[in-house]
Amino acid sequence: MSVTVDAYAKINMGLDVLGRFPNGYHNLAMVMQTISLKDVITLEEREDNEIHLSMTDPSLPTDASNLAYKAAAKMMEAYPLVKGVNIHVEKTIPKAAGLAGGSADAAGVINGIDKLYNLNLSLEDKCAVGVKIGADVPFCILGHTALAEGIGEILTPLKPLPKHKVLVAKPDVDVSTKEVFEAIDSKDSYEHPQIKTMAEAVEGGDFGKVLELMGNVLELVTEPKVKEITLIKEVMMGSGALNAMMSGSGPTVFGIYDDEKKARKAKEEIETKGYAPAAFVCDFV
Repeated sequence: MSVTVDAYAKINMGLDVLGRFPNGYHNLAMVMQTISLKDVITLEEREDNEIHLSMTDPSLPTDASNLAYKAAAKMMEAYPLVKGVNIHVEKTIPKAAGLAGGSADAAGVINGIDKLYNLNLSLEDKCAVGVKIGADVPFCILGHTALAEGIGEILTPLKPLPKHKVLVAKPDVDVSTKEVFEAIDSKDSYEHPQIKTMAEAVEGGDFGKVLELMGNVLELVTEPKVKEITLIKEVMMGSGALNAMMSGSGPTVFGIYDDEKKARKAKEEIETKGYAPAAFVCDFV
């Protein structure tokens, strides 16, 4: 028996770092949004207790260091009914991009094994497994629009954002999340985006206010190191984006549009100028 699930990328409409917990994890406040850019995961039962992972991107590991593999191992640990599994991931979400590609795959494996073995797990059950793998995994299981706090595991679902096009462009550079957070820790002070106010604006249906409040403190670290971030934002804003910002620890930039033609024109310009090898026009999910 096999099942196929979609694993959607995320963007951060707002991201703030409030400090660190005693265990070293960062205390975060984020408004997160699922977008239609996705990986596709196929899972098959095995007769033994082995995990076999294959990826269409040969540069990605297929051993226990991969979050999709870890997700399967954690599900087998938590639920003895789960035996072995073959996992195949068709990758589209760029790696090391600030789009939670690895976390989305882990969430997809958790959702897929739940279906494959008819576990009928609650959202809380699945998120309890997910948080052991990574801070973004619970949100990727939940999906849509949410306020995320703590290390990312305290989730408050929010009203859906109004339909808009989202242009996503990742420069041909990989960024280390660990190094980005170490760099933000070394800063004495910085301006904090108003995440709670943004969440209230989402709930109140004031998308104009949401756009005004967009902010990501990690841009302070990543943007000076990756010039393409600034160049991509300039193209997006010059082509009619309502706002444009880096997602996560970067270096991916997203722009929000109310006109698909403008988004596609910007995509073409970004690719032609070589600021990103590929850009994607997406929707909110």
